[in-house]
Amino acid sequence: MKLTIPVLALVVALLLVASQSLYTVDQRQYAIKFQLGEIVETLPNAGLYVKMPLLQNVKFYDKRILLMDNPEPDRITTSEKKPLLVDFFVLWRIIDVKQYYISVQGDEEAARRRLSQTVRANLAEEFNKRTVYEAISVERDKIMTTTRQKADADAKTIGVEIVDVRLRRVELPPDVSGPVYARMESERRRVANELRSLGQAESEKIRADADRQRVVILADTYKAAQKTKGDGDARASAIYAQAYGANPEFYAFYRSLEAYKATFRNKGDVMVLDPSSEFFRYMKNQGGAGTKASK
Repeated sequence: MKLTIPVLALVVALLLVASQSLYTVDQRQYAIKFQLGEIVETLPNAGLYVKMPLLQNVKFYDKRILLMDNPEPDRITTSEKKPLLVDFFVLWRIIDVKQYYISVQGDEEAARRRLSQTVRANLAEEFNKRTVYEAISVERDKIMTTTRQKADADAKTIGVEIVDVRLRRVELPPDVSGPVYARMESERRRVANELRSLGQAESEKIRADADRQRVVILADTYKAAQKTKGDGDARASAIYAQAYGANPEFYAFYRSLEAYKATFRNKGDVMVLDPSSEFFRYMKNQGGAGTKASK
């Protein structure tokens, strides 16, 4: 019995020493082994490791991608001296745990402050080079890429890497957006009026051209019609001349009959003429020979 107690005590002591001597590193973590406050070893890989109790201790740091969120949008001025509210976030991770510990004593908040200052300074520099339109629209991706590259170069000096910089929101402050939107509305209205005026001018031009073409077409048609009519009249006259030239006496007689018909169309018509006038020539002479003799 006397021997059992010391043996149990020894076993417990050995177990305590073993528990303090063994430790595991998770695959999501880095580990740094210290001896009397000095860095002895960095352990980037997961596994089971041994340390000397009391003399050595281990600290763990996250290997995963970390988020640095901007609590309040920054007010940044563009090249036009126009203020913008810029909201962003940063993705970063530790790549050199030893340098990370030496630079910021392993303090994640200190690292965040350092990265925040770097990213803000580079964002302000990029926005200061661009207009509002470029910053909001056409060069937004370029701003993020350039800012990430510049901030990453500084971040590597403290053992971390900037994975990405993203602009969550870029907008005008409330005290500026009202006048800007009013100017935009005025500009759009001016452009609309200009386009409307151009449309009306083009409409008048098209209408005038259509009227001109109408007049030309009518004139050409009238000209062609008159020519056709003239050709027809000339042909009719030629036919009449040819027909009447074959028997002039019959033509004279036919014309007199037409004159009689037109003159005595109504029963109440009255004419005062000399009976011996040429008008009654064919009424007095019924034969062709008598007619000729009377001439």
